[in-house]
Amino acid sequence: MTNTARLFILDTNVLMHDPMALFNFDEHDLYIPMTVLEELDAGKKGMSEVARNVRETNRLLDQIIDGADFEQIKQGLPLENIHPIKRNSDELRLGRLFFETEHLSSELPVEIPTYKADNQILKTGLALKAKFADRNVTLVTKDINMRIKASAVGLHSEDYYNDRVLEDADLLYTGYEFLEDNFFETHGKDMKAWQEGARSFYELQINDDNTWYPNECLISQNASGFSAIVRSISDNKAILETLRDFSETKHAVWGISARNAEQNMAMNLLMDPDIDFVSLLGPAGTGKTLLALACGLDQTLDQNIYNEIIMTRATIPIGEDIGFLPGTEEEKMTPWMGALMDNLEVLTQGDGNSADWEKQSTSELLNKRIKIKSLNFMRGRTFMKKYIIIDEAQNITPKQMKTLVTRAGAGTKIICIGNIGQIDTPYLTETTSGLTYVVDRFKNWAHGAHITLKQGERSRLAEFASNTL
Repeated sequence: MTNTARLFILDTNVLMHDPMALFNFDEHDLYIPMTVLEELDAGKKGMSEVARNVRETNRLLDQIIDGADFEQIKQGLPLENIHPIKRNSDELRLGRLFFETEHLSSELPVEIPTYKADNQILKTGLALKAKFADRNVTLVTKDINMRIKASAVGLHSEDYYNDRVLEDADLLYTGYEFLEDNFFETHGKDMKAWQEGARSFYELQINDDNTWYPNECLISQNASGFSAIVRSISDNKAILETLRDFSETKHAVWGISARNAEQNMAMNLLMDPDIDFVSLLGPAGTGKTLLALACGLDQTLDQNIYNEIIMTRATIPIGEDIGFLPGTEEEKMTPWMGALMDNLEVLTQGDGNSADWEKQSTSELLNKRIKIKSLNFMRGRTFMKKYIIIDEAQNITPKQMKTLVTRAGAGTKIICIGNIGQIDTPYLTETTSGLTYVVDRFKNWAHGAHITLKQGERSRLAEFASNTL
């Protein structure tokens, strides 16, 4: 082996989660035990995201090993030669990949059964640690119990960090910023103001260290009540537009008015046809789904900006899975769409004096314009002039998120909704969720926007439970 300081042993779940992990360890060497290859072989069948990742891993390994004889494999195979993006790059310096080409023997405590795959990997890791005492041997696994067991037998282990968008979820972009009290005194002198119809704009000078992003909302904390959105930033100049006040009854959208400043910012973003992508993040009861649906109905049925609303979500159960569901794609998805049905009931209840035939007509109209789709059948499709709501987006991987967002055709708007505090998918965390990924990646784009909602508005019981339980 080479004189590289570290040797990383890859667990199966790392490659199942990210096939490109093979190229994310810089100049360090990688080692794949035979047990991992066996587990990859067992997981390659099916149409799930995991199965696709396994097949992609197998293809990459086949490219790496192609044309090499046994002696070359024993010496380690270079990784930079087949890197799909940086192939033949002078700046690319990757380590070598080693397979388990010889029997490595090591003893585990008698209490640990050796027939289990995880424990076989631990045995291999301990044997490598003994064989290469001058090297830092590390097991990389996303399995917490595996890391605990590795520590218990004296093998250093780490999580796979490369898929993290941020070091801490608290650093995630919120989509708004509070202005200092003396904002107008500081910027008022050089500020330009003008109107375009009912819209008010301001242009002001900003410093190089300014941290504003396109479509970020700015809220004044003083008595002025000034609130604006950053429309553009260039040449040390920022153009702001005052936010529309959706808390006023006359500006209500399908009977829904903003109940707090965060909801008002969210409705401004949702009702803006120039913003193609909006992400709403927040705990239960903050109004994410209700606001997205109300704004979608207004722009689809009243303004005809979009011709259809499509709603989808990751089908991850909270409790035990209830098994297969009968019916068509939409019928199978209906039990997962309780949030849609609940919010439609709120939006269509009217003033309580509507006749039964009016309610039935409204229901039939909505059923024709709102479609429920499964994530499993999104690949390869293109949606034109659609208003797409992706609910429970915290349970979607970054790769799945890319697959969904790239389905958008001309005139389509995508709304991602979720709460990174309620992740039900194995191996996803607050810092690795597809929702976190897309919030961070879209914050610099002129047609993307984000708002983090914090204040619950469902009921006093729900807000108290959210804060105290």
